[in-house]
Amino acid sequence: APAGDPDAPLRALIFDSYYDSYLGVVVYIRIMDGTLRQGDKIRLMSNGATFDVTAVGSMEAFGLKNRGILRAGEVGYLTASIKNVSDTRVGDTVTLADNPTPTALAGYRKVNPVVFCGIYPMSTDEYQKVAQGLEKLHLNDSAFTFHHESSLALGFGFRCGFLGLLHMEIIEERLEREFNLDIISTSPGVVYKLKMKNGEERDLDNPLQMPDPSALETISEPILKARIITPSESIGDIMRIVMDRRGLVEGTETMDAKRVMLHCMLPLNEILIDFHDTLKSVSHGYASMDYEPAGYQVSDIVKMDILLNSETVDAFATMVHRDKARTRGIQM
Repeated sequence: APAGDPDAPLRALIFDSYYDSYLGVVVYIRIMDGTLRQGDKIRLMSNGATFDVTAVGSMEAFGLKNRGILRAGEVGYLTASIKNVSDTRVGDTVTLADNPTPTALAGYRKVNPVVFCGIYPMSTDEYQKVAQGLEKLHLNDSAFTFHHESSLALGFGFRCGFLGLLHMEIIEERLEREFNLDIISTSPGVVYKLKMKNGEERDLDNPLQMPDPSALETISEPILKARIITPSESIGDIMRIVMDRRGLVEGTETMDAKRVMLHCMLPLNEILIDFHDTLKSVSHGYASMDYEPAGYQVSDIVKMDILLNSETVDAFATMVHRDKARTRGIQM
């Protein structure tokens, strides 16, 4: 890549960061323009936070080497006694506080969670341990969010947001293995967009916050653009699975004599639970899927409550499509 202008105001791209118990957050950067020196006061352009650089240098085979300076075109690291990884988001621009660049590097977007679930301790005595575990994991991974919530059935716990199902499983597994915790997780759900009759728009990530249906105009759910690669002999079964999940097959593409790619549109809510396992099962393990967000689509989504002894159990509440509510309820 071109070296950039060493005399221009500093613009450095953050491409990774991690928390070190001695150094604080270690930020990996590439200097696009300008020069960064030890002792400089830097500003993060996404949140305006300022810090004094304590070390700047390169990544060597045996660790970090403090060189005291990084110039345009070079890749290295900086430390500035930063305490929270969430302050140093990947894609953000670092500049100098006393000579800031007027324009940030293009392409920065804040990462938002798309899958939510509740995490509760098996025993109420372990509530503080779960809180401490989540806080420690959050130090190294600012992509997941959590906040306190309570349930009549499960007691005190946390509502957690993740980038996807794999991200959720990793966090849950780390809580159990690294912190020796017994936890209960509620069914994962997605973020819905509500349009109220008074014109107000709001996001819904927890079924318990569902407003009165009479005040709702529409509910929109997240849609994915999926590409499924499968052996030719499994294409019929794959198309049936996609349509069972309220998906739409937009087209097929022959890759070679044995493989076909299906281009599909699928609701995120329908692939959260066991779609991947079903995909592997009908294709004998050969099918694979890649997907990307494709916006929101208005759909007939309703809140489904589960009653035990005629009493609603809030932990079992889920958002489902009206046509799937009875089937999902019977399964539960």
